[in-house]
Amino acid sequence: MKINQSGSERVIRVVAGAALVLASLFVNKIPEALSLIIGASGAILIVTGLVAYCPAWHLLGVSTAKKS
Repeated sequence: MKINQSGSERVIRVVAGAALVLASLFVNKIPEALSLIIGASGAILIVTGLVAYCPAWHLLGVSTAKKS
């Protein structure tokens, strides 16, 4: 796995992922199935932000990481 995310993208992913997970847990007006999807999406964003690698970016040939 080669890093394919910049530092700022990683921060945005972790913050957005945390917001989605919290929303799925605490917003009661969301149907349960949708809440699970939102929570899982948030968890994926957090994990990809923490490991600095996004499989979707890899498949698309995209990298926001600085060239060394």
